[in-house]
Amino acid sequence: MYDFHTHSFLSDGVLSPIELIRRAHVRGYRAMAVTDHVGLGNLEYVVKTLVIDCGQATKRWDILALPGVEITHVPKDDIDLVARTAKELGAKLVAVHGETPVEPVEPGTNEAALRSDFVDVLAHPGLITVEEARLAAEKGIYLEVSTRKGHSLANGHVVKTAKEAGAITVLDSDAHEPDDLLTPDIRQKVAKGAGLSDDEVHALLETNPRKLLAKLGFPVAHPA
Repeated sequence: MYDFHTHSFLSDGVLSPIELIRRAHVRGYRAMAVTDHVGLGNLEYVVKTLVIDCGQATKRWDILALPGVEITHVPKDDIDLVARTAKELGAKLVAVHGETPVEPVEPGTNEAALRSDFVDVLAHPGLITVEEARLAAEKGIYLEVSTRKGHSLANGHVVKTAKEAGAITVLDSDAHEPDDLLTPDIRQKVAKGAGLSDDEVHALLETNPRKLLAKLGFPVAHPA
């Protein structure tokens, strides 16, 4: 299994980064990103800590753990700056907290994220427009289908809009607690519930994550 959106107690998760990775490994994950919430103030501490723990886990266990960030409720005009700085500090995956329908995200955040050259995933983009999804397709930024309550309300819209625009989607957990981590069953149910065909489910869960990892410079040899 693949999951590019998880949180440790470096932000609002309950587990340490290394325990989060361990539990994901035991759950059956083969590749994941730890993407704690960041702004400019906590960015350096979070990234440097995750670089150490993800590196240790990847070295010792049969899992690829990527140090990442989720740029969250940052003023839209500063998203590109934070994303670029995160990559310079060592983040391997940069996600932006998109315009979910259940939080007061600043309007224009989706577009600002999609215009950055340093963003890899737009998390729970909510009622994303076709124009924004086309921009995602042009920039090679992946749009998230979420298993998390609230954020998942827009999954059907995200999938429909992404297909119309030719954008690529990935399914993530946005895990904050151990029970939030993905299972084979919940992945299938959420993907099918978003209105995808069997072939599209396979692309969402298997093909697209591998493409994202390859884009990031981490080709995966393990089966999902």
